[in-house]
Amino acid sequence: MKAFPKALDLSRVKVFPLAQRQSLSSITSLLVDPDQKAPRCTPRVTRSIELCASKIRQARRKGASVILMYGAHLIKNGAMLVVNRLISEGWVTHLATNGAGTIHDWELSFLGRTEESVRKNVATGTFGTWDETGRFIHLALLTGALRAEGYGCSLGRFIHEEGTQLPTAAHLAGLLRSQPTHPLTPARAELLQAMRTLRLRNGNLLVPHPWKKSAILAESFRLRVPFTVHPGVGYDIISTHPLFTGAAIGRAAGTDFRLFSSAVDGLDGGVALSVGSAIMAPQVFEKSLSCVNNLRLQAGKPIVRKHSIFVVDIQDGGGWDWSRGEPAKDNPAYYLRFCKSFSRMGGEMSYVQADNVTFLHGLLQRLTQA
Repeated sequence: MKAFPKALDLSRVKVFPLAQRQSLSSITSLLVDPDQKAPRCTPRVTRSIELCASKIRQARRKGASVILMYGAHLIKNGAMLVVNRLISEGWVTHLATNGAGTIHDWELSFLGRTEESVRKNVATGTFGTWDETGRFIHLALLTGALRAEGYGCSLGRFIHEEGTQLPTAAHLAGLLRSQPTHPLTPARAELLQAMRTLRLRNGNLLVPHPWKKSAILAESFRLRVPFTVHPGVGYDIISTHPLFTGAAIGRAAGTDFRLFSSAVDGLDGGVALSVGSAIMAPQVFEKSLSCVNNLRLQAGKPIVRKHSIFVVDIQDGGGWDWSRGEPAKDNPAYYLRFCKSFSRMGGEMSYVQADNVTFLHGLLQRLTQA
């Protein structure tokens, strides 16, 4: 019988110092000042911003969730301080992004630079193979797992506290022997393996983050605003690191999915914002909302209702007016997941074609003026 092919041994991938990478973006050139006047928008976008601000004010008066889901380009376009102001002033109660959204946030806080040439670096086998990015994000997740923390909290703490505490290898080995069925056993084993692979000693692992004040991950951790991360295994550049541990990423993401669902459970009369997230936000939101409604119906409670959804992207929405409902399957617009999924989620969905940073910057100023 023919044998299955063997998996490639990615532990042999050669990684390089992050500082050697030719980065395409720097924090000094891309960071948007929230105190500067936001760029002017078209009348239609301005009306959408005003409507969104009104809905957010109503939601916060009721104590309902205001969830901001966003894609990585929001970070690469420098919106960190704008988002941080939205959470520090209490307008946004929950943040969610994909793996790339956290990688750019981390690299900017650690190095002050991010982004690389995909075309050039894939050809040389160096795309994503940067030691510190893979090493420290994995260590943040592995140590955070010992506290049962998710991806967002673990990495936010790592940036805010500028490193992490590592237990002794003997302590971890002892716990594995004495408590083999403990819920944290897999996490302990994975951290022990990583420490042995990297030859790490116990104690304080200091990792300075000179630009941590701009990091959304760090600010959300400091303010105790829930931040959840919804990555895909193999999606992100940390998958190219020899330390790559799919189980650690999956465990952290699983914790965050449950935490995200808690925010969705508070969405009655609330607001969900999806800004520049074509895949993650609609896919995660629809499953989470289904789980919440499932549990509510079991308890004899009504499903989530009276919520508002604002989907913001630079595309034209397929040329379809989404206020008319969903297009037919023979219309190409039907296959725009970021519009179609949210249009099915109850409540009231508005699609806004706008630059992502400009929309959030204008929204912040409208909320602040009010």
